[in-house]
Amino acid sequence: MQLLSRLFGATRDGRGSLTALWARVVAIARDPVWYRDCGVADTLEGRYDMVSTVLALVLLRMERAPALAARTGPLTELFVAEMDGQLRQTGVGDLMVGKQVGKLMASLGGRTGAYRAALAVGGSELVQAVHRNITLRDESRAGRVAERLGALADRLATAADDAILAGDFR
Repeated sequence: MQLLSRLFGATRDGRGSLTALWARVVAIARDPVWYRDCGVADTLEGRYDMVSTVLALVLLRMERAPALAARTGPLTELFVAEMDGQLRQTGVGDLMVGKQVGKLMASLGGRTGAYRAALAVGGSELVQAVHRNITLRDESRAGRVAERLGALADRLATAADDAILAGDFR
């Protein structure tokens, strides 16, 4: 029965209704501009950094809206399920997957806190958060990454709650 639910998108915990939002998070994180123009390393680490960073910004926006705050848990569960699958595809054994997912969750939590603080202050704090949290192949482009992240945070801030859930904020 679980297989059928996964195939057809029905879940008991409401994650199925967040698939459009999750798909948008991944699409933004995979935008070639991050890697080509902004100097993010086009590696597993760099791509994880971008997915977790975009997700952190979305989670921060969702936390500020009472109607969305309760949905942060199921969205995070989608992230965990995706990371679990990715780890398994790269050959991480069953005994290590849980430990690795735990590290990735701690990393997401740290990023969320760092971006929460940086966006509250603005300016060079966001650039510093980028330096600490994103694998760059060109450190001199951290300002470009911070600029794009700030613009994304602004778009998220002005998007309606239903648009956020639909992933319609790009």
